[in-house]
Amino acid sequence: MRMKFDPSNPIIQLCMKGMALEESGNLDDAIEAFIEAWNQTSDDYERFIAAYHLGLRQNNVDDKLKWMEKSLALALKINDDDVKSAYPTLYLTIAKCYEAMNDTTNARKNSELFHSCQGRPTDAGPFYHGSKADLQVGDLLTAGKKSNYEKDLKMNHIYFTANINGAGLAAALSKGEGIEHVYIIEPTGEFENDPNVTDKKFPGNLTRSYRSQNPLKVLGEVTDWEKLTHSERQEWDERLAKNKGEIIN
Repeated sequence: MRMKFDPSNPIIQLCMKGMALEESGNLDDAIEAFIEAWNQTSDDYERFIAAYHLGLRQNNVDDKLKWMEKSLALALKINDDDVKSAYPTLYLTIAKCYEAMNDTTNARKNSELFHSCQGRPTDAGPFYHGSKADLQVGDLLTAGKKSNYEKDLKMNHIYFTANINGAGLAAALSKGEGIEHVYIIEPTGEFENDPNVTDKKFPGNLTRSYRSQNPLKVLGEVTDWEKLTHSERQEWDERLAKNKGEIIN
């Protein structure tokens, strides 16, 4: 059974709150939010995420190592295919901690584990693509369209996800006035983790977001995803308006 990344999860929301506070320069308040997240965790998945965020914010290398090793131990215990996407990030961060401590043996060991965990995603789906375009079974979605998030940017990849609600969010935020659709799709070639989300806020690719330079074939359509409320839509619009990050194309 795969663990489901749920943006409405209280621990995820507290971590998002902490990241927003940090971005606005309120580091002390941000750390308090991450500590609150850790104290409210109810399972190993939540603890794995909260420990990772607490580890990132430690100035003392011993404290950083303690939290990162705790996060890794929880990730290994969960042994979930999605959580495995975080292994390289955790091993590399731990290796750098040992390097800073002049512990070359453990630094080398974790560096080797980092390299051994890398590779293309093995997610078997099902996969989804959110859009306002009216498509039919058998249609091909291709790269080269304009970005929904940056004016005049031509996208070199076509994006999709194994998270149905993530595809629904993409449909809601896509340009145009049409009806929101979530299509079941099949990649026709190789694909990779979406670097715009992988390791950006959470370790690895917990949202199961991918991209490909090859077309995506439409297999069908679903209607049972969680649609945004009006207030949630407003929050996303405001968040995107404030976002100054560069799209990795």
